[in-house]
Amino acid sequence: MTDAVQTTVLVTGANKGLGHEAARRLGLMGWKVFLGARDVERGRVAAEKLAAEGIDVVPVQLDVTSDESVAGALELVRAHTDRLDVLINNAGAPGHLVHPREATLEELHPVFDTNVYGMVRVTHAFLPLLQAAENPRVVNVTSAGGAFSVVLDPDQPASKMYELAYSSSKAAANMLTVRYAQALPGIKINAVTPGETAKKTFAATDMNNHKGQLTVTEGTDSIIRMATLGPDGPTGTFEDREGPLSW
Repeated sequence: MTDAVQTTVLVTGANKGLGHEAARRLGLMGWKVFLGARDVERGRVAAEKLAAEGIDVVPVQLDVTSDESVAGALELVRAHTDRLDVLINNAGAPGHLVHPREATLEELHPVFDTNVYGMVRVTHAFLPLLQAAENPRVVNVTSAGGAFSVVLDPDQPASKMYELAYSSSKAAANMLTVRYAQALPGIKINAVTPGETAKKTFAATDMNNHKGQLTVTEGTDSIIRMATLGPDGPTGTFEDREGPLSW
């Protein structure tokens, strides 16, 4: 079993990008990291990289679109700990930026299955372990592209990103964050976006072909801030690297 004083975190989609960097940064703080990855081999390799830095890490096969995979991940985590201090719902799908006039359910469904239904699958499954923790926290990695305040601002690039799947799924993820936070006051549940919205910058990752202006480390600043909240921290909020955002 995990040492009672060691903080535990599960990060979905942690074999690369923001998820891997968040896992690395928290692991270097002495946390026990459960590294969720859909692909077993990629997860193993990613975990080995963290272990080489002295991080206490356990690779977890976790496909957020599969009930069976999520159940298996829960069983594995339970074999190591009787509680989960932090869940970071990071796994995400960008879709193909199909113009709304061409978009069909075949475009939207897989994006929603990861970004929305996947968040619910994982959160629901791990709620008992979170509720067993003294100061449980959930961090939902969403996007400024899912904020009405951003999409309706003509000066924001997202206002001209004409697609349906990604932005609407992230808007749904934002609403899930608020509703979970309202219904579960014992858990701090917050949404973050890995960028600086006012400056129109975002983190360089595989999802955007590394076109972002921020490093992956800078992109995880909002994730780390919310993952390390104290008992008096906020819940039901939406923030980027620089602070609170309008929904």
